[in-house]
Amino acid sequence: MNEQREVPSRPIRVAVVFGGRNSEHAVSLMGAGSVLSVIDRSRYEVIPVGIAQDGRWVLVSDGQSYAIEEGELPVVTESGTALALPSDSGSLVALDPGQIPRSLGEVDVVFPMLHGPFGEDGTIQGLLEMAGVRYVGSGVLASAVGMDKAYMKLVLKAAGLPVGPFVVVRDRDWRTDRGRVLKEVEELGWPVFVKPARAGSSQGISKAYDPESLETAIELAREHDPKVLVEAAIVGREIECAVLESLGDAPPEASVPGEVLVRGEREFFDFEAKYYPDQMALDAPADIPAEAAEAVRAMAVQAFEALSCEGLSRVDFFYTSSGELVLNEINTMPGFTSLSVAPQLWAATGLSYAELVDRLLQLALDRPAGLR
Repeated sequence: MNEQREVPSRPIRVAVVFGGRNSEHAVSLMGAGSVLSVIDRSRYEVIPVGIAQDGRWVLVSDGQSYAIEEGELPVVTESGTALALPSDSGSLVALDPGQIPRSLGEVDVVFPMLHGPFGEDGTIQGLLEMAGVRYVGSGVLASAVGMDKAYMKLVLKAAGLPVGPFVVVRDRDWRTDRGRVLKEVEELGWPVFVKPARAGSSQGISKAYDPESLETAIELAREHDPKVLVEAAIVGREIECAVLESLGDAPPEASVPGEVLVRGEREFFDFEAKYYPDQMALDAPADIPAEAAEAVRAMAVQAFEALSCEGLSRVDFFYTSSGELVLNEINTMPGFTSLSVAPQLWAATGLSYAELVDRLLQLALDRPAGLR
């Protein structure tokens, strides 16, 4: 049964949750630092919650930037006050050593600035649904499907969207029937891109040009996920579009498309290109024909709705020299520093980073808890 939100008489209490038990821990912290820096403190009371790499939830400092410093990626330390998970009352409980547990009060909305497994994949969304706590972003199903690139492509293809050829390499098949797997991949043609099926931020991705480099690439991807996706390489410009749920009953909105330009000799949009500012540029709006731009925006919204997304997403395309658009993937919680692609696309569309953060919080607060 859906519950309607009661507006609290006190400031709205927001728990920003970040970190997590995966290889995208640092990416999460960088996004959280940006979010914490722009939340309107006259309207919102903020509780910053870090998830350490061992899975512990801790209350952390509100004043950190969580930026890359001297080449070192940020991490959540375990020295903060330990927290109990949200209960069915929506409260966070602090567990100070040697002290009686104390309540931090009811949380009105959670901003789960988490990427990858155990965060972006429906797990924390399920926890918050069970606790009856509202949160930013997509629900359990959309998050899970969006995280698993194999199922994502099946859903997008079923919705009539153009998806490139791919092969799924499952753990058992790789261990017991490697020859058949390699033969299936060879039928895609060379080169191919190999990536973990359930990871993001370009972690574990590589390009293979022959059977020997393919095995190496699959083993690299398996370090992040036993399920691997192998995609036929598509020659084209990388065009990205952000989608934002509308307040009220209006359909989702799409940003202007942007083109990702990787600097230097990098062959694709890898981790360094995404998170080191001098390695990437974004041309927004993208220099493509008006009809192609409109097609990108329409297909981005179609993908958003095909997965039943909520809040926000970023949809990535290839635009070939023949004018064909191929949908590569959708991210239900895209990189979210102020310099990340999705916020930059919205800035180019006329929505500032601070306005975007506020819009996401309002969307989360306005939607009912429970089944939707």
